[in-house]
Amino acid sequence: MRARIPAVLPFSLLLMAAGTFSAAAQTPGRLIREAIDEARLRVLPGNMRPEVRTAADLGAVEENLLLDHMILQFHRAPETERSLEQKIAALHDPASPEFHRWMTAAEFGAQFGASAADQSIVKAWLESHGFTVHSIASGGTAIDFSGTAAQVRQALHTEIHYLDVNGERHIANMSDPQIPAALAPAVAGVVSLHDFSPRPMRRKRAQYTSGTGATAAQLVTPGDLAVIYDFTPLFEAGITGKGQTIAVIEDAVLFRTSDWNTFRNAFGLAAYTSGSLTIMQPSPASGANNCSMPGLAHGDDGEAALDVEWASAAAPGATIMLAACQSTQTTFGGLIAMQNLLSQPNPPAIWSVSYGECETMNGAAQNEAFNAIYAQAAAEGISVFVAAGDEGAASCDAGAAGATHGIGVSGWASTPNNVAVGGTDFEDTYLGTANSYWSASNSVTYASAISYIPEIPWNDSCASGVLAAYLG
Repeated sequence: MRARIPAVLPFSLLLMAAGTFSAAAQTPGRLIREAIDEARLRVLPGNMRPEVRTAADLGAVEENLLLDHMILQFHRAPETERSLEQKIAALHDPASPEFHRWMTAAEFGAQFGASAADQSIVKAWLESHGFTVHSIASGGTAIDFSGTAAQVRQALHTEIHYLDVNGERHIANMSDPQIPAALAPAVAGVVSLHDFSPRPMRRKRAQYTSGTGATAAQLVTPGDLAVIYDFTPLFEAGITGKGQTIAVIEDAVLFRTSDWNTFRNAFGLAAYTSGSLTIMQPSPASGANNCSMPGLAHGDDGEAALDVEWASAAAPGATIMLAACQSTQTTFGGLIAMQNLLSQPNPPAIWSVSYGECETMNGAAQNEAFNAIYAQAAAEGISVFVAAGDEGAASCDAGAAGATHGIGVSGWASTPNNVAVGGTDFEDTYLGTANSYWSASNSVTYASAISYIPEIPWNDSCASGVLAAYLG
């Protein structure tokens, strides 16, 4: 028999979890100031996948279906958000006395995370609905919890259904979730209540073929990268990334770790002996571990291989850390890995993220999660580089033959605190000057570029006038 949950949780009970009333009142930044009334709800708009409106509904999932390691995202008050923006600006301003005095996760949480009172109240509310709370992020930005579809329906007032989307079965919430209005000032929402994964940004080429019809194309190697972008003088001066760690964020591991060595040997990178590869499962600072090692049946090992190899090509003397967590029923493993990395005593100072999804498909809570993660990263002295995709401003139409969903950039790459990295096209083929930039033969490491090549933004859509004119 399911335990009955009172319509109004006694505020005194919740405050006991957070400490005495007077102590809670003195805690700066406390946003939850009313008793939780389960009959007075607030809808969290913009947290439903677009496919729900068009896909075939296969009915409700089993009531006991476990939705493990969901992420409840806290919301900062506007004045706290402004204070954080000022802090990040000061940390990056050479004229500021705070320049490069990076924060720890604990320091960040104390100044910019949810108050201890709000954390305890929300934790108690989740547990009152039968959820298991595993951990609270050390930055005070999120709660990791698990529960069943029945508990989600009862607490968040939305059903989880199976959907048929282009022949694939998915699960998703069928309406925007709702929470007690008293919690709304402190809670942005649940990051994800579905199993749709973000897109890896690599584009597969069958058997490494290139060109279309009579159109020739050059394949770029690490040696070409060094010539085109003038890395070679840096490498010769000993600036190779030695002593630095680059974390590539994944939800998969490598099919064979030896592939990384094969890549470096084939392209002459093994000469930089300080270069190394490590694989890490970042765990939270406290509580149950939500990061399990991905198996080959999970995630995209091709993306992982591409990321570690080309990070090594750009910084051949650096340590490349593959930071990976297996995706759960509702949460992308890469997001778990990023959240946990922030809690490490000395997190890598450079992150590379090669996944994305347009803001609309992410949903409001997930967009806020990325904003929170990258803001904390900036405060901790971490530079986050995110692939922006090849579709220009039509991110919601990625992979489609045409753009029909309007302007929508990737929510993974659109915050003020990450560097959005877009691809480029070389102009040599379009201008008919390929012979000026490429040698007729390859070096021993398969390089053939002669110099820098003029570039244009990579835009696969018909909005690229240059591409449209060239292809007719």
